Amino acid sequence: MPHFPSPERSPRPERSPRTSNARRSTVFSALSLGLLMVPFATACGDGGGSGSGSGDIKIGVPVPLSGDSASAGQDILAAAKVAADEVNAAGGVDGKKIKIVEADDACSAQQGAQAAQKLLNSGVVAVAGGYCSSAAVPAVPIFGRRSVPFVLDASTNPVLTETGKGKVFRTCGRDDKQGLFAAKFMTGELKAKRIAVLHDNTTYAKGLADAASASVKQAGGAEVVYNDALQPGQSDYTPVLTKIASTKPDVLYFTGYFAEAGLLMKQRKQLGLKFTLMGGDATTDATVLKTAGDAAEGFIATTAPLPKDLPTAASFVTGFKTKTGNDPGPFSVYEYDAVKVIAKAIGDAKSTKGPDITKALHAINGYQGVTGPLSFDDKGDREGLLYITVSVKGGAFAGFKKLDAAGSTWVDAKS
Repeated sequence: MPHFPSPERSPRPERSPRTSNARRSTVFSALSLGLLMVPFATACGDGGGSGSGSGDIKIGVPVPLSGDSASAGQDILAAAKVAADEVNAAGGVDGKKIKIVEADDACSAQQGAQAAQKLLNSGVVAVAGGYCSSAAVPAVPIFGRRSVPFVLDASTNPVLTETGKGKVFRTCGRDDKQGLFAAKFMTGELKAKRIAVLHDNTTYAKGLADAASASVKQAGGAEVVYNDALQPGQSDYTPVLTKIASTKPDVLYFTGYFAEAGLLMKQRKQLGLKFTLMGGDATTDATVLKTAGDAAEGFIATTAPLPKDLPTAASFVTGFKTKTGNDPGPFSVYEYDAVKVIAKAIGDAKSTKGPDITKALHAINGYQGVTGPLSFDDKGDREGLLYITVSVKGGAFAGFKKLDAAGSTWVDAKS
């Protein structure tokens, strides 16, 4: 197994104008781009590529391998290869080996469409990946027109499965469910009365911000005193933090990515601001701890359970570190399950044709992944995925709180 180190990152990575603009794409523009690319994607007809022949079974992995989110993309790619190696070591699928084919989507709508086309041209029969929703949205219709199923490990915007026509699946959760969970935690466990919400105008971040704000308003008893966007790629967010502080929030919930989150932590401490700082599930990458240093202490994030918080993932964590030399990142375990569940579906279907794999994925019920039982609803969303909060203690993320089985009481996330 080759070594897949996370790239070295400065406290504030440089961001090209192209990448910055792409990350500010909306769902509408991303969908439009995907539809524009469809004629190219359909030129070879529907269902199955070269992976359906006598050679390897190719599974595509579109992730950011450049730009601010490259460390997350490298981590996801490494997990996909760990999963493929395990399947192959056990004899493969019907005697054929799984081959992972990577493509850099750079968290960009334009490059996401290009990555999808590249994967189709390479002959992938299914796809497991997707970190930024803004890159995944235009890829959905491209894969869909060729009937290639797309199993998302980290892209959480609801539109992906809502418009996926049953060919898009998730091992991760959805922003609307995470937003509701965040609202319950802020108003319940933290007893916040004044809540500020900050995003970066990307598809994922704005979707989560809108979901959290709507849930706070619907619940009543608390007020959203601020809901606006920062400009990603900046080095100084003190004017934004000062403006937010003027609204006197009890909690600031930042729904953007880890690059900006680290700076917000650091500059909040420099300004001496006392409100609680929280983030969404894109802020749990270990890079944020390097950027923020001791200013990260006490930071809280809403997320699906991290690998080390999952007892069922213990062997994965050990195997990942042995093979790559790194600790697995937050979405690695969900990518691992995405590749494994695709391999199971191909085996169940005894076919590498896209419609057959898709049908087999819908038929899966309670598959025991390392993230827990896996089943999909009619839209392809995962059923029964729970959210927890994690907090930074001693320079590392640790499980913090979750709701009990009745959904009424906050308990230790590790219980």
